[in-house]
Amino acid sequence: MPEPRKKIAAIVTSFWRMSHAEVIVGRLLEGYYYEGQRQTPRVQVVSMYVDQFPDNDMSREKAQKHDVPMYKSIAEALQLGGDALAVDGVVIIGEHGVYPYNIKGQEIYPRFHFFRQVVEVFRNSGRCVPVFCDKHLSHDWDEAKWMYDMSVSMGFPLMAGSSLPVAWREPELELELETPVQRAVAINYGPKERYGIHTLEALQCMVERRRGGETGIARVQCLEGQHVWDWTDAHPWATRLLAAAADSCPECETGAPRDHVDEPILFVLEYRSGLQAACYLLNGFIKSAAFAADVEDVEAPVANHFRTQARPHAHFSGLVYHIEEMMRTGRPSYPVERALLTTGALAAAFDSSYRQGNTIELGRAVDTPHLQIAYRAPEESLFQRGTMPDADPDFGIGP
Repeated sequence: MPEPRKKIAAIVTSFWRMSHAEVIVGRLLEGYYYEGQRQTPRVQVVSMYVDQFPDNDMSREKAQKHDVPMYKSIAEALQLGGDALAVDGVVIIGEHGVYPYNIKGQEIYPRFHFFRQVVEVFRNSGRCVPVFCDKHLSHDWDEAKWMYDMSVSMGFPLMAGSSLPVAWREPELELELETPVQRAVAINYGPKERYGIHTLEALQCMVERRRGGETGIARVQCLEGQHVWDWTDAHPWATRLLAAAADSCPECETGAPRDHVDEPILFVLEYRSGLQAACYLLNGFIKSAAFAADVEDVEAPVANHFRTQARPHAHFSGLVYHIEEMMRTGRPSYPVERALLTTGALAAAFDSSYRQGNTIELGRAVDTPHLQIAYRAPEESLFQRGTMPDADPDFGIGP
């Protein structure tokens, strides 16, 4: 007799077509294709809390279709209307919706606010369950560190991050553990925060496999406009790896990136291990993320691109699969320390690009002693393989 499915509470900001709530929670409700095979949901969404209801809201329709009650508070959603924790796992999708921006230009999504309410239910109930948080933990380092510390001190599994590390890769590049990576570049498109975190995650899931494992980031710098090309010209290794990453990507303009990009953005990362890395956001030049690295005693750079899809967003299936795995087993597929490190790096990049009067230099290098975060990459390769589906009629969407 099969084991009963784990009961999951979905806590989301906003649920509409093409939102992260639809492509993640929608698949948990209706199934998905993973590595060429149809997956029926292996967990059961039993409650939902939705923070905002725009005109194109889908949450009420989906909840009614799948007989999922919607609650007016996060506590009620976790307690199923009772007075104690009544679910086996929590999925927090704190992406999309209308929220304010702070003075640095960061969007103040309520990820920490949601998480804190979840922890309060855990405390009051004397019991904890696994939690997944979409993308970075918070815009704020102190909030993110508190979230991580709560998972450690209270002993509940926590997983977070982007869909890119578990999406398709072409070619199917996975660095062997202990690979002597010397320098690395990741490129992508999109706005600084929303896609900056994807780019950092694409970089990190590759370089964390280097010799000695991950030991953290010592310094972060964010450059924009002409400063990006000035820095690149001064670092020939970055020019070479930028070209190698672009060559691996089929959706890329020909010629030099600077001929196509009006507002380039660059994150320069100096790792504690000595690794040098750069993340480029190049709107107008590229339409997907790519990676390239110099490896000791290897003549040509190793490179790949991360294959994503506009519709039906099949690259999210890998993320959904591993969310289900953690909910079922209680073991994260990959360390949450990766998301903690990329969260901190992104926050430091915004500190670097924020000018305070005439006293602090714009685009300055920011020391990050708090990002002394050590962990080991998973031994298993977790990215998707097989054929990407062109459509997913069971999910109700086409290409």
